Amino acid sequence: MACLLETPIRMSVLSEVTASSRHYVDRLFDPDPQKVLQGVIDMKNAVIGNNKQKANLIVLGAVPRLLYLLQQESSSTELKTECAVVLGSLAMGTENNVKSLLDCHIIPALLQGLLSPDLKFIEACLRCLRTVFTSPVTPEELLYTDATVIPHLMALLSRSRYTQEYICQIFSHCCKGPDHQTILFNHGAVQNIAHLLTSLSYKVRMQALKCFSVLAFENPQVSMTLVNVLVDGELLPQIFVKMLQRDKPIEMQLTSAKCLTYMCRAGAIRTDDNCIVLKLDHDLKHAHELRQAAFKLYASLGANDEDIRKKIIETENMMDRIVTGLSESSVKVRLAAVRCLHSLSRSVQQLRTSFQDHAVWKPLMKVLQNAPDEILVVASSMLCNLLLEFSPSKEPILESGAVELLCGLTQSENPALRVNGIWALMNMAFQAEQKIKADILRSLSTEQLFRLLSDSDLNVLMKTLGLLRNLLSTRPHIDKIMSTHGKQIMQAVTLILEGEHNIEVKEQTLCILANIADGTTAKELIMTNDDILQKIKYYMGHSHVKLQLAAMFCISNLIWNEEEGSQERQDKLRDMGIVDILHKLSQSPDSNLCDKAKTALQQYLA
Repeated sequence: MACLLETPIRMSVLSEVTASSRHYVDRLFDPDPQKVLQGVIDMKNAVIGNNKQKANLIVLGAVPRLLYLLQQESSSTELKTECAVVLGSLAMGTENNVKSLLDCHIIPALLQGLLSPDLKFIEACLRCLRTVFTSPVTPEELLYTDATVIPHLMALLSRSRYTQEYICQIFSHCCKGPDHQTILFNHGAVQNIAHLLTSLSYKVRMQALKCFSVLAFENPQVSMTLVNVLVDGELLPQIFVKMLQRDKPIEMQLTSAKCLTYMCRAGAIRTDDNCIVLKLDHDLKHAHELRQAAFKLYASLGANDEDIRKKIIETENMMDRIVTGLSESSVKVRLAAVRCLHSLSRSVQQLRTSFQDHAVWKPLMKVLQNAPDEILVVASSMLCNLLLEFSPSKEPILESGAVELLCGLTQSENPALRVNGIWALMNMAFQAEQKIKADILRSLSTEQLFRLLSDSDLNVLMKTLGLLRNLLSTRPHIDKIMSTHGKQIMQAVTLILEGEHNIEVKEQTLCILANIADGTTAKELIMTNDDILQKIKYYMGHSHVKLQLAAMFCISNLIWNEEEGSQERQDKLRDMGIVDILHKLSQSPDSNLCDKAKTALQQYLA
């Protein structure tokens, strides 16, 4: 029975809504022009942000009546303007709304309205046309059906900043191929729109810029013309370059970069070793400055946004152009290209795909062979990313002699290069085969490793500890390395734990000890070193939880009862008072530390 009640309730609600909407439509037919005007104004207020109301009014036939009033000579200009505003609001609803408007032939009616001498009415018609034409359901060809429309729109560009904004937006959305480009070009689009790039209105500048990007796309004729256009005494390409600057909005930077890129592709700007030579021999900055600006732009855009990185890389020929930039004669261009690639290399997906497809590592390795420090710093930082465990470039980089190159960087006087060199080696050593780890230790030498462990730069020290930690992973590797370098490594660990270092450094050092304690034979280097054992005990009682936890890992690995000799190690550590400390830590307010202590105590009970 309850279900039966729903139908009349829904019908009642629908009838109320329809009745309300019908009231708005009925008022459009009132014989009193003033009441009609007020009805349209009320309708305008009712549909703002209300898609349901818009749909109801369209179903009830509001559109044909609004279009009739808009075209009637007897209608006041104010009424016509309000009708255009309401139609524009209806077009901002769903795509079905726009289809309904198109079925009622809204575009010819609005285009006819542009012949009015009244600017407000023209602006309202253009605003509505802009909304209709930017909808994906509107055929662009409707703009070009009447040959008189484009020249009239060109003439209206001078009327106001709103006519400029709306018309440029219409052009940029309706220019979909060479035929459309030719029509707009032949009617003076370049000359009429160029001066808008210096408008005080950002929206006008932006829409004008978008127009040029669609006009120049794969169009040599337009591109050749653009390089010769002067705006306030400045060449158009120079204005585009200024729009690439980092203080400009990202949308503007991207679109101006597109314009310049399309001009280059079309051959309007040709590149040689030294400069961009314009066809009419104009003085547009050097090619290196242009390429540098473009690479800097893409580096900036892709720095922190994965979607933008994807768009940049998917742009046709973009990766090839950036990679080519690595071999430019200009140091500044090479630096900008490397920075751009470094920015893009922050993407895990691109490291796995595009960077491998384009074999980016090959030119990068060449750059690293002989380059100024400023390039080496960025290139080596990028190499760190390419050497991450999941990067398919890691193996070919290793085979190309990267180990010796990176070990060489660790000896640089430049701290940034030392950091990057050791960082890259750290990434290289992560989950690496024993042979790679042995190559690193052999090329680096224990002497250099310990120099790095006493480096005055904190970042160098931290990354060196990270390298040691990665080298000392996997039991066979731990035992192998400690059998040949154990004495020196234990000395280094002792010095760091005794030194005036911050919490993070000492935590990393204790983690290295924990790794050593995980070895089968290596752990004896700890058990036979009373000094180290006392230090582990000390840090178990430290005030900082991070250090306590790291020390706990050492103890856990030493006393694990499933391993040979565990009983003897447990006994020795008990005699040192370790069990007493474990009991205290099992009462710690820190849940993680408490759990680790309880787990360790269970090894004594098992």
